[in-house]
This record gives sequence, C-alpha cells and structure tokens, in this order.
Amino acid sequence: MIQFILNDKTIATYLPAGMVMLDFIRYHQHLMGTKIGCREGDCGACNILVGEIVSLPAGSSLSAERQAGGELQYESMTSCLMPIGNAQGKHIVSIEGINFSDSLNPIQQAMADEGATQCGFCTPGFVMSLAGFCLSNAEANQQTAIAAIDGNICRCTGYKSIERAAAKIAALMQERNGEEVTAFVARKKILPEYFAGIKEKLIALQETPLTSRLLSGHHTPFTTVGGGTDLYVQKHEAMTNADIRFVFDHPELNGISREGNKCIIGPSATVSDMKASSIISEAIPAFQRYAKLVSSTPIRNMATIAGNFINASPVGDFTIFFLALDAQLVLSDGKTRRELPLRKLYKGYKMLDKKPEEYIEQLWFELPDANTYFHFEKVSKRTHLDIASVNSAIRLQMKGDVIESAGLSAGGVAPVPMYLQKASEFLKGKKIGDSLGQDVIEVMQTEISPISDARGTKEYKTLLLGQLIKAHFIELLK
Repeated sequence: MIQFILNDKTIATYLPAGMVMLDFIRYHQHLMGTKIGCREGDCGACNILVGEIVSLPAGSSLSAERQAGGELQYESMTSCLMPIGNAQGKHIVSIEGINFSDSLNPIQQAMADEGATQCGFCTPGFVMSLAGFCLSNAEANQQTAIAAIDGNICRCTGYKSIERAAAKIAALMQERNGEEVTAFVARKKILPEYFAGIKEKLIALQETPLTSRLLSGHHTPFTTVGGGTDLYVQKHEAMTNADIRFVFDHPELNGISREGNKCIIGPSATVSDMKASSIISEAIPAFQRYAKLVSSTPIRNMATIAGNFINASPVGDFTIFFLALDAQLVLSDGKTRRELPLRKLYKGYKMLDKKPEEYIEQLWFELPDANTYFHFEKVSKRTHLDIASVNSAIRLQMKGDVIESAGLSAGGVAPVPMYLQKASEFLKGKKIGDSLGQDVIEVMQTEISPISDARGTKEYKTLLLGQLIKAHFIELLK
C-alpha cells in the first residue's frame, strides 16, 4: 500500500506503484485541472507541488518549534514523470488543492488581472509553479518568481502578462518577514488554511506502519527508479506495472557532505540539492550559473545525479561536468562494494561497466582548491532548458602559470560521454599561453568521433567543441 496526502485528503492505494501521478490524479481521483501535455516533462501543464518533511542541518537558526520534526518543504514537479511510489509519505498538491470555494486565490487573481491566460490550457501549470514559489524560501522578487516558472510553456500570451502577474505575487510574499511559510500563506489567504496543518498530518502519516519506504522490488530483475525524468520519457507505459526499486528519497542515498578534501554525494541527490549545497557553491562558485543551463526547475527538483550517469546519454550535462572533476563511483550489489572512476563506466553506446544488480552507492570527487580552475560550457538550440548539441567541462590544477594536472570532457562528439584522455594528458606540464587552446583543439580532434544527427552535422559538432575549448581558455585568461 502507498499512502500520501493529496490536497487535503489522505490517500491509501494498492494501485501499481509505477503509475505516474498525472494518471492517478486525473483518472482515479477525477481531478481534471492537471493537464496532459507533452508527457515528457517539457511543457509544465501537469505541474504539481510535492511537500515533504526535511531534516534540518545542525546549527539551524530556526526556532525550536519550527525545527521540531524537521521543516516542511515544497517543490514543483512534473506529474507526468513522477511515479506514485515516489509520493510515499508526502503531500501532493494539484490545482484543485489551492482553490478557494468562493473566490480566486491571489495567484489566480493576478493571472486574471494581467490577462496572463488565453486558451487556458497551460494556466494551471503556471499557477502551480507560482504557488511553489510562494511556498519556497526564495527571495521574494520578480526575478525569482519568474525563475519558478521556467518549466512552463505558454503558446498564446508572449509571457509578458505572466511576468507582470509574477511580479504582483512576489510583492505579496515580501510581507512574510521570516514567518513560517505555510502559516504565512494560510494567514494571508494566498493558499487555503489547511496548509497550516499539513506538517502535523505528515508526521502522523510517517508514524504508521504502512508508510515504510519502498526500497526493494518483490522479484528480480527489477527496475531501479530515482526521479524518473528520463526513464518515464522512454518507457512510460512499460513502467506502470514494472517491478520497481524506488531509491528517490532514502536518507542513506541522499545528501551532500564533506570528508576532508572530498565531496561525497548520494546517488539520489538532485540537481536542486546541489544548487542548495554550500559545499558545492564554495567549491564551484559558478555552479548556480551552470545549473541554470540544465533543464527546468521542476526537472531539477526530480532529476538525480546517479540517474544522469546511468542513463548514459552522450550529452548528459552533469556526466560531462563530473568527468572533468574525475569523479569516482562506489558501486554495490548489496553485499560487495567496488570503486570505479566515472570515466571508466562507459563501454559503448548505453553500455556500462556495471552488473545488473549493482547500483551507485555514492560518488565523490576532490574539492577544487584556490589553485584549481573549473569551467563548464554548453551549446543547445535554446540557451536554457534544452538538450545539448555539444557540451564540455575542464579542470586545471595550476602551479603558477603551469598546468600540473588536467581533466577535459566533452559530450555530443562520441557514442558515450567522453573523458578526453589525450587532450587531458597533453595539457599536463604546459604553460598557459595564447596558443595553448588551439594546440589542445588539434589533439582533441584526433580522439572524437561525432556523427551527424538532428542536433548538427559531425563537422559542426567538431567545430563547436573547438569553440567551447577556446571559451574555456578565454575564461581562464580573463
């Protein structure tokens, strides 16, 4: 049995855990406000909110009352890619769950006042993303409100009216002044009053025997599911009745920590977890900018790091990112563990040096120091929220103006995410100079094997990677 709260109602269901939340909401609960759009996590028409109680780090500045049992946090997610098994013990909110019986809520009213809806199909998704903004701890300004809707597509309005509505909502949230967010939105009637009591209901739900986490499938072989953001795009129908091992939110598989000079990341840590990590921000100051190039807010809230690796896409952004950092994987089959460099995981297109029963238990990399230069570049048909045509990352350990060690990676130029071994070796011992970028490009061209496809010809991709390598060195020489 799977138990969670849907809007203000406790749900207990024996339906297949692999069913996506979109289908559960529409076809089993008959709540039709959550729309079916792309079924690939791109359009945002099916966006919902997912609330869960999160343990607070030691030394939190919150009051003892607010720390009790952890903090209730909400994130927007695409219900078309979320299996109901990942809803276990959480608060799921559809558009119906933020409605008032006698009037529009302030988010809906702002959208109406600004003419921010035309055909109306996308509107519930925008409203839910903006409700997620209201329930977040993001700084209340127009920029952060607009960032919250970066996963929503509108084909009618031209977006300016939606941006004006977002500005109005941000102004409302500026009155919060540190008040606990669910209490504030309930008190100000931004969202219904029942939100103020959800934390206590979730605590009670977690204390019942039926809320045990779904860690293991009943039979083998089973399919391991993290956030589901790629798997459900590829195998939506097959996953409904699949035997699934859910690993999305297990404490032993989540988290980002530091041990000495190592950053250790749980395989189920999401892109949003990395964005929120002070360890990552201190080690890679430009990480917020890099992460903005990857997917959208709802997908970043769901997509796991290990899922990005195991998916084995030749253009996986964070695979390329961590290849340059020489990340190490710890693989386990539940009995034995082994360590494997990420660059040795890929044997061919979608072929991994991993047994079916093995999973990534953790990954780690050496934290860059003051003498380390790291840079990530990506080119796609859209600047943001798109699959890369070519991407690249570089890590240079410097001693003065001499490179002591190097890691250079590239995506979109081979059947696998590439660690450019020859180019990385070539850089060792070289002195930084104006011609070094061109020299390493010539070496790079001897080890890549791009093909022509929908994202560009092989000649274009070769030229593009050369331009990204030049960009790495331009940034270094600033």
